[in-house]
Amino acid sequence: MTVTSTQSGAAAEDGAKPSNMRSLSRAMEVFAELQRADRPQRLSDLARTCGMSLPTTLRILRVLQDFGMVSQIDKTYRIGPAVLPAARSYLENDPLVTSSRPVLQQVAAQTGMTASLYTRLGFERILVARVDGDAPLRYDMPLGKRLPLTVGAAGKILLAGAPDSHLQEVAQAAVAAGHEPPTFSLAELKARLPEPGTDYAYSADERATGVLSVAIAINRSGLPSESIALTSPVEAATEDGLKAGIPELRRAAARLAELLEGTVY
Repeated sequence: MTVTSTQSGAAAEDGAKPSNMRSLSRAMEVFAELQRADRPQRLSDLARTCGMSLPTTLRILRVLQDFGMVSQIDKTYRIGPAVLPAARSYLENDPLVTSSRPVLQQVAAQTGMTASLYTRLGFERILVARVDGDAPLRYDMPLGKRLPLTVGAAGKILLAGAPDSHLQEVAQAAVAAGHEPPTFSLAELKARLPEPGTDYAYSADERATGVLSVAIAINRSGLPSESIALTSPVEAATEDGLKAGIPELRRAAARLAELLEGTVY
C-alpha cells in the first residue's frame, strides 16, 4: 500500500497548476477565434491563426465538443449550442445589460437614433445591448459580436487618454486578430483617436459604409471598459445632427456609471 503525504500531494497539485492553466488558456484562445470568425473554420486554419500545432488544436476542439461549446460539420468547426444557455443567463442577469435597457430606450426615444452599449473584452469590444432608432441601419449587428477597438466611435473612445504602451499593445492585437493590416502602427492608431480633452469620439464610414456614429465612455475607475453610442445611416442624419445627441449621451453615461458603481468586469 502506497501512502502519499498531504504535503507532497499539495506540491504535486501546485506543480500541475501552471500546466493546467496553460491548457485552459489555449482552449480559450481557440474558442475566442471561433467567436471572432464570420464562417466555420477548418482545423488547419484554427491551428495557424492560434499559433498551435494540429494535434494540440484538435485535442482542444474535442474537449470543447464534449461540453457542447463547439460543433463539427464535415471538416469545419463552429460555436456549439452550449453557448446559448450561457448567453441567456448573461442577458437576463448581468447588471450591465439589465441596467442599460431603460437608459438606452430613453436615449433612442429622445434622439430618434439607434442607441448601443459596448463593453471591452481584452483588446476587442462587444455589443451587449441595443435599442433601434427611427431609421434602420444598413447592416445587422448581432449581440456578442467581437469588434475592434481601433475603428468605430464606440471603440476609439475606450482608448482616449491611454498611454502609448497600451495603445501599442492594442495595435499589435488588432493586427493579430485580423482587424488591421500588418503595417498598422501606433502612429496610425493615435491619429484616429479624439483630440486630448474631447470626451466623445466620432466616426463616419469606418467600420461600415454609410454609417455615422458618436460615442461617450462610461467613466468609472481606471481606463473605461464600456461605451454608449448613437448610430445612424448617412441618409437619416448629418455629423452636426448626430453630435447634437452628445448631451443626451453624457447624461446616459453618467446614469449608467451610477448604476454600475461597484460592479467589476
